[in-house]
Amino acid sequence: MAERADLLFELGTEELPPVALKRLSDALGREFLAGLDKAALAHGEITLYATPRRLGLLIADCETSQADRETERRGPATQAAFDADGNPTRAAEGFARSCGTSVDRLERMKTDKGEWLMYRLQEKGRTASELLPAIAENALSRLPIPKRMRWGSSEAQFVRPVHWLVFLHGNQVVPCTILDAAAGRETRGHRFHHPAPIVIDTPADYAALLEDTGKVIAHFESRRDKISHQVNRAAETLGGQAQIDPDLLDEVTSLVEWPEPIAASFEEKYLEVPHEALILTMKKNQKYFHLVDGDGALMNHFIAISNIDSPTPEVIKEGNERVIRPRLSDAMFFWEQDGKRKLSDHLDSLRSVVFQQKLGSMYEKSERVAKLAVWITERIGGDRELASRAGMLSRCDLMTAMVGEFADMQGVMGRYQARRDGESDELAQAMEEFYMPRFSGDRLPQTPAGIAISLAERIDTLTGIFGIGQKPTGDKDPFALRRAAIGALRILREHSLPLNLGDLLGESSSLFGQKFAMAGGLVEELRQFMLERLRGIYHDSGRSADLFMSVAAVEPASLADFDKRIDAVVAFERLPEATALAAANKRIRNILRKAGETPPENVDPTLFEGDEERALHERVLEKKEQIAPLLASSDYEGVLSSLAELRQAVDHFFDEVMVMSDDPSLRGNRLALLQQLSQLFLGVADVSRLQS
Repeated sequence: MAERADLLFELGTEELPPVALKRLSDALGREFLAGLDKAALAHGEITLYATPRRLGLLIADCETSQADRETERRGPATQAAFDADGNPTRAAEGFARSCGTSVDRLERMKTDKGEWLMYRLQEKGRTASELLPAIAENALSRLPIPKRMRWGSSEAQFVRPVHWLVFLHGNQVVPCTILDAAAGRETRGHRFHHPAPIVIDTPADYAALLEDTGKVIAHFESRRDKISHQVNRAAETLGGQAQIDPDLLDEVTSLVEWPEPIAASFEEKYLEVPHEALILTMKKNQKYFHLVDGDGALMNHFIAISNIDSPTPEVIKEGNERVIRPRLSDAMFFWEQDGKRKLSDHLDSLRSVVFQQKLGSMYEKSERVAKLAVWITERIGGDRELASRAGMLSRCDLMTAMVGEFADMQGVMGRYQARRDGESDELAQAMEEFYMPRFSGDRLPQTPAGIAISLAERIDTLTGIFGIGQKPTGDKDPFALRRAAIGALRILREHSLPLNLGDLLGESSSLFGQKFAMAGGLVEELRQFMLERLRGIYHDSGRSADLFMSVAAVEPASLADFDKRIDAVVAFERLPEATALAAANKRIRNILRKAGETPPENVDPTLFEGDEERALHERVLEKKEQIAPLLASSDYEGVLSSLAELRQAVDHFFDEVMVMSDDPSLRGNRLALLQQLSQLFLGVADVSRLQS
């Protein structure tokens, strides 16, 4: 059994990009392990290390060399290797020379397909020290780095300049130079607390030595957990609760090697500003954690994480308070300035803002959205006048100073400003809901006005951009139309809106007037685009493509109706009769398609030749009456459950009846019967599509 030893790799750099640190670390570990596996070097578990100044990994029990192996090379067939007299041919001699041996030392290998010449080659395994440098270089070259840089006179390229390299296998240095850094056993501690080299004797000592001597917590998750604990503990001492955003926590973890919490505060007067703006500037600009009280209200305290254990933390506290104050003052200034005007005062400003050159200004877009929102409101319930006003005001907060400074405040600022203007609560809420959902899984609008303008906005964008011929191609989607479609579909489905998608798209296209040539196929093209997105939504929830297509084939009136039919077919598939009836429906559809003739509208019972035809016809008529009230109440599951009882009659029919009779009248009558049977199922879905 091959010897094993722990493996340590650490690349020391200048400060790495904080938002990319975790991604780089994960990729390094993944690629390094792939290299070991490809080289057939067995190993144990991996531990990743990542700080602002280093990427590292520790791999337990990595083999010190490859195992020796025996390989077999197959040569020509013996028929081609020897002539009639048994002498080796040129093919046999050429194969022997390529193996570095003679023909008489070759073996023969028999298979089901014949006999072949074969040579066994003994390959001695290479040492890990020979293989590891190339494995490391390949792993580094495959890191997700959009743009690499050079430094000094070096030709090496990496995301940041490289200053040192630790590469140990057991207690031995792996001899190599990577990115112009010679491998050794000396790492570096904290830039200020321990800038001197730290000698690593064995890989297992690495993390503890760095932490105890170097004041560096190298393990990302350990450092992250410590910061989270520090922030929560500091918040408790201030009588508040820390609101820890996971993304912010990751970023702060990527900025420090030795975290120390600093509790600080700002003047209470700034709490008059919308809290979302204050939180944005604390999180995005300063990387602070904000605090809330027991009622969830923002407190005038925050927690900063320092990268140094200072003997005078009050100096750092004062510095952070001094830095945040001008930003909060700016936010207060914007809030006060915006209060001098109402949302409606910004309407004319939208005339000078271009939405899209061929589609006009933001003002024109707001007009279309308002009109479409009224059309939607008339069908889903709500206040038409309120929906119209909400549509017109929906973009006005973009012209405020607050949103100009804090782009993420769009919608939120609209809500605050509308309330300050004395607008109704529903309209104010709709200003924020206009942007929902912002991303996958985000909240949906809840007020009637918010639902109407949010849906209208997405449909207007889709119609307009498709109308000027700029639909998404491949992975290019500059107007985020796929996201807009998914957002619209979520609103339609999850709110069970009684809207016909085709009618909605048609109404939207009519509002553009002469903005683009109204190609007859635009609405259908858009509908198909949205159905593709809908299929993806159902796929993500575990619904098969066949299931989706079975319902899409009957073109339900609304997405709410679509959902009900999907659920009904799912329940139908669980019935013992489902497979046979799906197959029978597929057979019926094929027969009707291949018949090449239009069946009579009515079935003539006098043309029946056997009991099987008569029995099926009677059952079809019976079921037609039974399911009529179920269809009227959209009880699709009840419809399919009832139709499942037809299985026996259908089976007997196909066992005993020749549909494609030579007699035209008999054939037509039987096709008419099958047509009626098929239509019963098509009242819910095309179950024939469940048979792939």
